[in-house]
Amino acid sequence: MRTLPLLLLCGLFVLFAAPAQGAAPVTYKVVVHPSNPVTEVGRAQIAQLFLKKTTQWESGVAAMPVDLSDSSPVRAAFCDEVLKRSLPAVRAFWQQRIFSGRDVPPPELPSETDVLAFVRANPGAVGYVAVGTPTPGLKVIAILD
Repeated sequence: MRTLPLLLLCGLFVLFAAPAQGAAPVTYKVVVHPSNPVTEVGRAQIAQLFLKKTTQWESGVAAMPVDLSDSSPVRAAFCDEVLKRSLPAVRAFWQQRIFSGRDVPPPELPSETDVLAFVRANPGAVGYVAVGTPTPGLKVIAILD
């Protein structure tokens, strides 16, 4: 139990230890099912998929975004860099959508292994994992600004 605060402290150190100049290093990669024809996607388009403002890929296949748990530093980085919202702001966005009966958030899975299995099992799925995570059987797509 004492390791969690230490891990959080280390995560914060890594976030703030990045160089002050230039872009922060990317700490995640976005993965899709190998049958998905997409090889690159704009940041705004992937944000639309994860916020469920767009529900299909350009091919017409239903998009199935999947998130890591709230406690994941990879999720926090993804929210900041791709959704251009902090994790608390994303939570507030989904609370409002749920309360108004408009939508529910993407499923949250507890581990990167679970995210990878979900994406492998669903042709329209899209997820993200830490940049160093092996992703056999999946396609990593580039995120363009």
